[in-house]
Amino acid sequence: MVEHDSGYKSLFSHPEMVEDLLRGFVREDWVRDLDFSTLEKVPGNYVAPNLMPRESDAVWRLRWKGDHVLYVYLLMEFQSTVDSSMALRMMVYLGLLYQDLLKRGETTPSGKLPPVLPLVLYNGYAPWGAAREISELIEEVPGGLERYRPQLRYCLLDEMRMADSELESLRNLAAAVFRLEKSFDIEPMERVLDAAIEWLREPGLEELRKSFTDWVLKVLLPSRVRGVRLPELLDLKEVKAMLAESGFSWSDRWEQEGREKGRENTLAEARGVLLQDLEGRFGPLPEEVRQRVEAITSIEELTRFILRAGAASSLDALLNR
Repeated sequence: MVEHDSGYKSLFSHPEMVEDLLRGFVREDWVRDLDFSTLEKVPGNYVAPNLMPRESDAVWRLRWKGDHVLYVYLLMEFQSTVDSSMALRMMVYLGLLYQDLLKRGETTPSGKLPPVLPLVLYNGYAPWGAAREISELIEEVPGGLERYRPQLRYCLLDEMRMADSELESLRNLAAAVFRLEKSFDIEPMERVLDAAIEWLREPGLEELRKSFTDWVLKVLLPSRVRGVRLPELLDLKEVKAMLAESGFSWSDRWEQEGREKGRENTLAEARGVLLQDLEGRFGPLPEEVRQRVEAITSIEELTRFILRAGAASSLDALLNR
């Protein structure tokens, strides 16, 4: 988890990666009105009122194109597992960010707080079943109290649910990262590396090229090759050559160990997400339901159960009572 977080933080500490991420995957009209030449990283370390430090994964700001100065902030979190309280975490980080901006006097010309896009980048295998809106985490009480529930929605980019055809059509470094993470064989990885090598040849991208190479060596490949010491390599060409030379043994090791463990982890995470969803809909679950879900041993069987759960109006209906 530490390597995953640090690897992503390093990658997305470069404005080129942030621009590709926004242009390629946040498909909303307002993105076209951003001036990406003004992208700058801002501090993401805050101290809460109880003096406990909090750190967001990445915070960026950039100018809105227009007659007056308006900055849009990007609050990023990187996740490899599902966090059921992510909406609450994002609300806390957003509050601390706004508090920090007020202290520094960084408000809009009209004295208001600037707009912020809370963004969660998720690369786990289990479907993201966590609430995306903070109000979904708060019990609703009829009679008017529901009017005071806070509202905050974050933008979720779920890599594993992105279509391969969509990613392959983009000349985009963020898409290259997603394609590599979705690749389980040598040949598609080599194709992506060829494209990344070409894109990163441009002048001024030396530091990004190094971060990209470090991410491949220290985050991506260790998740594919277990128990093998990877050499210290200087550039992506050497990485590609290493994969081509040792492709058979590497692919065989991933097939035997990585895919089996990946399927096991995926199934376990998906069962956990399903139980969380059922508990959110129907309240505390009886042991019978938990045992029924834990007894599921295949993705196909779990998918059928999830579809039945989505259509069920009660636990009795789900269990065919």
